[in-house]
Amino acid sequence: MITIKEIAKQLNMSTTTVSNVIHGKTGEVSPETQKKVQDFLDKVDYVPNISARNLAQNQSKIIGLALKARADKYENLIMDPFVSELIGGVEETIRNAGYFMMLYISSDTTEIMRHVSTWNVDGLILFGMLDDDGIRVSEKYKKPIVCLDTYSIEGLKHFTNVGLDDEQGTYDMVNYMIVKGHKRIAFLSDNQSGVDLARLNGYKKALADGGLKFKQSDFLKIRPKSDEIQDSLEEICRKAKNFDAIMCVSDLYAVTLIAALTDRGIRVPEDISIAGFDDNMLGQLHRPALTTVHQDVKKKGIVAADTLLKQLNGQKTPNQIKLPTHLVIRDTVRA
Repeated sequence: MITIKEIAKQLNMSTTTVSNVIHGKTGEVSPETQKKVQDFLDKVDYVPNISARNLAQNQSKIIGLALKARADKYENLIMDPFVSELIGGVEETIRNAGYFMMLYISSDTTEIMRHVSTWNVDGLILFGMLDDDGIRVSEKYKKPIVCLDTYSIEGLKHFTNVGLDDEQGTYDMVNYMIVKGHKRIAFLSDNQSGVDLARLNGYKKALADGGLKFKQSDFLKIRPKSDEIQDSLEEICRKAKNFDAIMCVSDLYAVTLIAALTDRGIRVPEDISIAGFDDNMLGQLHRPALTTVHQDVKKKGIVAADTLLKQLNGQKTPNQIKLPTHLVIRDTVRA
């Protein structure tokens, strides 16, 4: 690869002038000189040595996006439309800011941190952290961190978490179901921690405010791994006959449940009402169209990346950023 020094020698210019043109610092370079340098760069197909430049500036220009995938839930995390839309928002934002994205997925927090440290990323965006994960990351990684949908950042005031008022969003949907006359409402999820716990709490609060009592049998647990999901759905569909509505923790699970119910001759919404959470493409394209809680998933990724970029520029960011939700009323909840 030809060097800036060699280019300057061939053009009979200073290395500073050539460097300024290459790096877009053209305020003190005449248009004629700019064109002369650029024509030569095009002729020799010059590619800047980004690694060398970043090394000189003590930066990698890489932002890490680490996704913790539960081993009992995901076999391919990116297949989830929520996750792929989130990644898209993050990647677009950091690319437009002149950074590169390193994506790493694992069910092991220690493994995530080991690889992130190896890459020497300038900052880190974390998704799916639970329990003491935030503290463990904080002990190993001292650079800027932004979390997504994380409920384990108590006492870690240098973190920023970008999420939703998940509890209120679920409360609003369950309350809507109650207003529509439903009294036997179940809640479907694969766990009772993190985001899912917040949504479960919103569901329970709406029941209580509506004069309805929660029983543990009202919690329907789906087991999403490929070798368990069919038996899991069989059990859930059998239990569904005890309810007139089911609040699902995500659109993915809502659409999965509707398909399983339909296959067994249980009609939605005629026999049972179903609602989801996310308002992604699955629910929008499904027929009957899914009634759900809307969140702007791409915006969540954009806000997380923007927040990290602010931290990299020395700006202070809040400990919590909560994005709004609203109900999207379609066809799967009947009166």
